[in-house]
Amino acid sequence: MTDTPDIQSYTVAASHHGDRLDRWVAATVSDLSRSYAQQLIADGHIVLNGVQVKPSMIVATGDTVQVTLPLPQPSDLVPEDLPLIIRYEDDDLLVVDKAAGMVVHPAPGHARGTLVNALLFHYPTLQIGSDLRPGIVHRLDRDTSGLLVVAKHDRAKAWLQTQQQAHTMDKIYLALIEGHFNEPTGVIDAPLDRHPTDRLRQAIVQDGRQARTHYRELERLGSYSLLEVRLETGRTHQIRVHFAHKHHPVASDPLYGRHRTAHPLGLTRQFLHAHSLSFNRLDGQRLVITSPLPPDLQTVLDALRLLYATSAAPPAGEQPWWATDL
Repeated sequence: MTDTPDIQSYTVAASHHGDRLDRWVAATVSDLSRSYAQQLIADGHIVLNGVQVKPSMIVATGDTVQVTLPLPQPSDLVPEDLPLIIRYEDDDLLVVDKAAGMVVHPAPGHARGTLVNALLFHYPTLQIGSDLRPGIVHRLDRDTSGLLVVAKHDRAKAWLQTQQQAHTMDKIYLALIEGHFNEPTGVIDAPLDRHPTDRLRQAIVQDGRQARTHYRELERLGSYSLLEVRLETGRTHQIRVHFAHKHHPVASDPLYGRHRTAHPLGLTRQFLHAHSLSFNRLDGQRLVITSPLPPDLQTVLDALRLLYATSAAPPAGEQPWWATDL
């Protein structure tokens, strides 16, 4: 880890005359998202002609922009020697296969034992700014297992966040739901926001944030369906709320299920697993990482297959199965 900030200087070209500073930075400086550029400008790490200005400042031909990428700050987080399964790693990022029951980052009531605590033990040189989510680009619920990508430094985090915002990071889940949809594939498009009276829950809210979930039926197993689910957006509890909204909650979901105390074949958590994650590395190479079902979910699935005849999944075709829905 270097102890010298990364300082870069740029000159505004005529083709960008009249641009907002934050927009110009995002378009010019490699791997910086516009939101991260706004943060750096507000903190004084990006100056225009030697002067600290607002992100909305207009640039002109010949202006000089100096960008200083700050050093990581000391953190009060406690490293803990907790086991991690790493499915992929390079110099910029890693993909973790999170176990069910592990909280992603510290929060009230969960100061220790989180994925972040484990990351800081196994990767003490994570070069990420001082917050409670070093390197965390997206999250999974505590009792949802599967894949998470973690950035090793600020540029990688900005690069991955840009892909999330552009919906070019593909996240595929396996979910067992109650009941069956009439059509084997479909899209749930319903805005989400915090529940108006229950702070632990999310809900369908008319003026909430846009949320779209694509699904494909893989098998029918008695009164359950195994689905492959793709998130077009990544809202809190999105899959769980969307399927509950359609009266097909995720099996054994303790928060949104119709029968919250019902545990099919001994399942004690929601049957939801982040199975596949696809995104571009910083060098542009496309990665596709997969994770098998963990033993508790595989045991339930195997038992259901023994009990019920399964139906074949619809053919995916040459394109991704969700391509015609976008």
